[in-house]
Amino acid sequence: MQECPSNNQQRLYDDLAWLWPIISPPEDYVKETKWFCKVIRQHSRRRVRTLLNLGCGGGHHDHTLKGCFEVTGVDTSEAMLQLARRLNPECNYCRGDMRTLRLGMTFEAVTVFDSVNYMLAVEDLQATFVTAFTHLAPGGVLLTLAEQTRERFRQNRTYCSTHAAGGAEITFVQNYYDPDSTDTTYEGIFVFLIRRQGRLEIETDRHLGGIFGLETWLDALKIAGFEVMRMDFSTSGPESETYPMLVGIKPLQ
Repeated sequence: MQECPSNNQQRLYDDLAWLWPIISPPEDYVKETKWFCKVIRQHSRRRVRTLLNLGCGGGHHDHTLKGCFEVTGVDTSEAMLQLARRLNPECNYCRGDMRTLRLGMTFEAVTVFDSVNYMLAVEDLQATFVTAFTHLAPGGVLLTLAEQTRERFRQNRTYCSTHAAGGAEITFVQNYYDPDSTDTTYEGIFVFLIRRQGRLEIETDRHLGGIFGLETWLDALKIAGFEVMRMDFSTSGPESETYPMLVGIKPLQ
């Protein structure tokens, strides 16, 4: 992923990684991931047995994907990879940058979920899709989500949720803000209220994300060599949202 500027802390992928299974548990991913598996199989032009998940994080999508495919996960965060290996010992994991990764092997499917949000420039987004194309067998499928686009970004959007596990109660506050609409980045400010044995700890984190128009996403996929389809993906829950889901197919010839 994009190298972090000094103001891009990403503590959630480092010293605060232990919070991830609490605030975003694997069971929250089951329904959507089963649907992703169905979409991949429907649109592939070959039998799908192997899948490469770029930016796999703590392996929560992989926890369901592994029931359908042989999964290889890649991420830049060693702390998140440790969580993924613990959760999914059946999967293969390695550390790598989705823009430059070259494993020297191909897969029938590639996925890039919310980690693609960390591509801060068009060149990074393009490089990620080239990586996906390079690692796909002819007829294989790429599935990615354009969660944040210029058209659907909502300034100062804030979420708050509370979770409990392992003797800890975590109230997680997320705020998304774009301080400069003329560039390709926005910021996510995270606040964690951590209560353990009656004691309160307050931790903060700051993440930079990339924001592009949907046409930029489509163009980047086509330039990489994909035949592209757009579908809508709707989340469930009290704050349901609909994202553009992009399916790229590598031509057979």
